[in-house]
Amino acid sequence: MMQPAFAGADDDRYDGNIFVVYAGNGSLVPPKETLATALSEHKPIFMIFYVDDSSDCKKYAIVGSEVQAFYGRVAEIIPVDVDTIPVKAKYEPTEPGYYYSGGVPQVVVFNPDGKVVLNKKGQVPFEEIDDRFREIFDLLPRTESVELKRRSFNEFSSELRQ
Repeated sequence: MMQPAFAGADDDRYDGNIFVVYAGNGSLVPPKETLATALSEHKPIFMIFYVDDSSDCKKYAIVGSEVQAFYGRVAEIIPVDVDTIPVKAKYEPTEPGYYYSGGVPQVVVFNPDGKVVLNKKGQVPFEEIDDRFREIFDLLPRTESVELKRRSFNEFSSELRQ
């Protein structure tokens, strides 16, 4: 007899890739490009550090999908499972390990020149990430733009709409 899985969003048990299971978005993993390639192509980048067995990361996975929904065609979205970062004494600025600060989730946003414009651990709100991308793409600030409102469409996911 098969035993049921006992993992869920509120625990630190592994139950699959968080982007697939909790954000309903398998297109984020594996990332399309490496950090080194995206930097060499002068693309804006959203890099998110995560682990699949963290309740904080499970709850935060939808933000990666929201960023992809709005900026995925014009910026590179790079999820990095911290368990895959090689352990070594020194990293190059083209390697994710260079930017990882030891906690998850963590987000790093780069402008097209490769400069870090946001590097923060924890539940960084989509709006804070959106503000950095609005600056990068010279879009209207949120205060001068149509307000986006969240609409929940299942237990874990929501979308932004006008």
